[in-house]
Amino acid sequence: MSKRHSAKFKIDRRMGQNLWGRGKSPVNKREYGPGQHGQRRKGKVSDYGAQLKAKQKLKGYYGNISEKQFKKVYFEAIRLKGDSSENLIGLLERRLDAVVYRAKFVPTPFAARQFVNHGHILVNGRRVNVASYRVKVGDVIEVKQASKQLALVLEASQSAERDVPEYLEVDHGKMVAKFVRTPGLTDVPYPVHMEPNLVVEFYSR
Repeated sequence: MSKRHSAKFKIDRRMGQNLWGRGKSPVNKREYGPGQHGQRRKGKVSDYGAQLKAKQKLKGYYGNISEKQFKKVYFEAIRLKGDSSENLIGLLERRLDAVVYRAKFVPTPFAARQFVNHGHILVNGRRVNVASYRVKVGDVIEVKQASKQLALVLEASQSAERDVPEYLEVDHGKMVAKFVRTPGLTDVPYPVHMEPNLVVEFYSR
């Protein structure tokens, strides 16, 4: 398990934003960073600083992505035709753990990675336990039968905290989702403003 799993709220506080829009986030009460210097007045951020923060925020949002994995996704994004920042978001949202989270099968991106790794998810009827597995348009993602009544799953599917985006078709009665299309930045329901263009600039320096 990633070290980030136990420190997800530290990511919120370091960024100064409620990245996942959760009611339990400490940022809801303390909008300053952690540590004894967290309340210091912040100076003007350089272009590099803004790019770095954008990268840390986007990478942190997907919870368990290592720098090596994230950079690999960036290189794939710039090789594809079209806008590299849009490609970056599309590739991140095609990760199996991201789809499981978006479908509201689990409450957090961290739980989604663990859920996939523990073998609770089927893709087109076959078990897939690799969180970074890339879903294709038309793929059917399902919670396996023995896992459909888990408290974690029932809690997430019934939560009013967030909605299922339009690029997924989800039947929570059957715990089945279909990946309809690859989303762009404006399609993704991020609770905070993401700037993938700055991420592209950061890596292209």
